[in-house]
Amino acid sequence: MINEDNIIALATPSGVGAIAIIRISGKDAITICESFFKSVSGKGLSSQKTHTIHLGHIVDSDRVIDEVLVSIFKDPHSYTGENVVEISCHGSVYIQQEIIQLFLRNGCRIANPGEFTLRAFLNGKLDLSQAEAVADLISSENEASHQVAIQQMRGGFSNKIKALREELLNFASLIELELDFAEEDVEFANRDQFKELINRIIKVLKHLIDSFAIGNVIKNGIPVAIIGEPNVGKSTLLNALLNEEKAIVSEIAGTTRDAIEDELIIGGISFRFIDTAGIRETEDIIETIGIKKTFEKIEQSQVVMYLFDASEKQSYIEEINKIQKKFPEKSLLIIANKVDKLQEQETSNLKLQIPNLLVLSAKTGEGVEALKTKLLEFVNTGALRNNDTIITNSRHYDALLKAFDEIQKVQQGIDSGLSGDLLAIDIRQALYHFGEITGEITTDDLLGNIFANFCIGK
Repeated sequence: MINEDNIIALATPSGVGAIAIIRISGKDAITICESFFKSVSGKGLSSQKTHTIHLGHIVDSDRVIDEVLVSIFKDPHSYTGENVVEISCHGSVYIQQEIIQLFLRNGCRIANPGEFTLRAFLNGKLDLSQAEAVADLISSENEASHQVAIQQMRGGFSNKIKALREELLNFASLIELELDFAEEDVEFANRDQFKELINRIIKVLKHLIDSFAIGNVIKNGIPVAIIGEPNVGKSTLLNALLNEEKAIVSEIAGTTRDAIEDELIIGGISFRFIDTAGIRETEDIIETIGIKKTFEKIEQSQVVMYLFDASEKQSYIEEINKIQKKFPEKSLLIIANKVDKLQEQETSNLKLQIPNLLVLSAKTGEGVEALKTKLLEFVNTGALRNNDTIITNSRHYDALLKAFDEIQKVQQGIDSGLSGDLLAIDIRQALYHFGEITGEITTDDLLGNIFANFCIGK
């Protein structure tokens, strides 16, 4: 997949801005740019040191297109491992297009999505998991996803996998060597040491696989459904959580007919709140459809917040039991709203009746911060605080599961005294799946699929 084309793309978001950055990478990137760049110092770019910035003008024949700053990075000391030029021009869309079109007519082509990072991988500047972390870093929307992407991009995950693969490869080589001396019945790979290594690999793999549960939450957020009967304050609570008037609030029961969703970051974790239609018996066709959607949203949610009006004298115990039985696998929060209408003793009695009850007033904001703290308890943030390696990529997760399966087969083979040639088959498969993660083993289809999801300028 390596080629010597010179590629060009806008590296900043398209549209009007104060400045725009146009990136060129390839063997001739510096000399091509030099042909149309007139430095104020009068010096050519090719003679300048790497990692330097130069003021001048981009000129097409006698026409000045713009005053720019040109940054040069000479191979191999660049992001892609090739000669790279970055042109910082004024953010006019017209100027951006004029510069890009000029270079397209003179030895460059438009970069494919992710092609700069693909070249960084192919030229050994990044391994595959680090390259994927670049995309995760660009798309990170909260502190937690940013932290995980940075850690992976710096090689935390891939270094761990490479170390395991290296040790396993050494033992695999010794076992393969035994096969060449089968008639002499010699044993080069110490089975006790090998068993110890396999046990350690299993422990590490299990930890990484288990981390995907928190990794998935960090990457995609936690969906939280706010449910309850009509007019208990679900929309008011959503507005209080978001600190804005997102949902229509009315004294009329059944105001919310469709699910309303928005996202809130609490403690670096994204929570996707879904305000649903009130659950009740109704002959209104539109409201019935809304209630049906409520149950669909509950199915999709990881956490369910059941809200009831604490100022009403009726008992909600029966309804709470119904919800618990209907969705036993869901994390359920029982919340008494409108406690601002209760006496202190009444609130205390409620807490005694319902275990783990949260009390709040969405109208006044009382108890809303306590609810946010409670929501964070559903997330294992300890792994983040300890800077542990966390898996967020489903491709890595799948490869780890396959490697784990093969390593378990090796363990079973050692315990049952399996011959070296049969052990070697499972070891090779485990090594293959390790290699898939870091990119020692790739296919053009795999790379095409990964980098197609990148933006063009990266």
